[in-house]
Amino acid sequence: MYRRTVDGTVLDFGTSGNLRFSNLIMYDRQTESWWQEFGGEAIVGDLVGKKLEQLYLSIVSWKDFKETFPMGKVLSKDTGNPRPYGQNPYVGYDLGDPFLFSGSEDSRLQLIERVVAVTIGKDALAVPFRVLEKEGVVHYNLGGRDLAIFFKKGTASSLDARAIAEGRDVGATGVFDPILDGDRLTFVADGGQIVDEQTGSAWNLFGHATSGPLAGEQLTPIPNRGSQFWFSWAVFKPDTEVYLGK
Repeated sequence: MYRRTVDGTVLDFGTSGNLRFSNLIMYDRQTESWWQEFGGEAIVGDLVGKKLEQLYLSIVSWKDFKETFPMGKVLSKDTGNPRPYGQNPYVGYDLGDPFLFSGSEDSRLQLIERVVAVTIGKDALAVPFRVLEKEGVVHYNLGGRDLAIFFKKGTASSLDARAIAEGRDVGATGVFDPILDGDRLTFVADGGQIVDEQTGSAWNLFGHATSGPLAGEQLTPIPNRGSQFWFSWAVFKPDTEVYLGK
């Protein structure tokens, strides 16, 4: 997810119908420049070299979202077009080989393995969901910055079953700065929830403390690509560090 203001101009984007390394190429309607979805950089046209500002995005279940943001805005399905919302046209995509992909392959992980991926400066990190599911929380220092990566089950894959709601549970992640009011917190998975070892407060996937002495506090989120497929990340970030567990 990106901020769509560039040099003070708000851009409107559409899909070009083109792919590069199986990654979406967008275009803006103001200049018709082409933009790589990965990295948010203009690669063709008047705005070549310009980059969109990446914003924090977490792909979570509807249940988790509405519990945390009961007054959150929801896009309407009533768009005037007969779109099959809730249906997956690529049944089983995340269980096979990525079609339409032509590029170098990094054998450190399976091509279609789901990872959470972060860039800090020139450094990049990928953590497989299977490792996150086992550990619950991963602490890592990337480019001199401490990260706390949370994981929780309960989010369906959008690329598994025909009906997205029936997709297998692949979980969801959140990436945060563990420093709160000058103090570094350490987190662990405990009985299905995430707690900090300093106060025993419980935290959700959005970095909100939901109970305990720190209830109401909020961790600073760090922009990342959650639920990213390894092949698509590695082809753009070949020097990525890969965390494979303790």
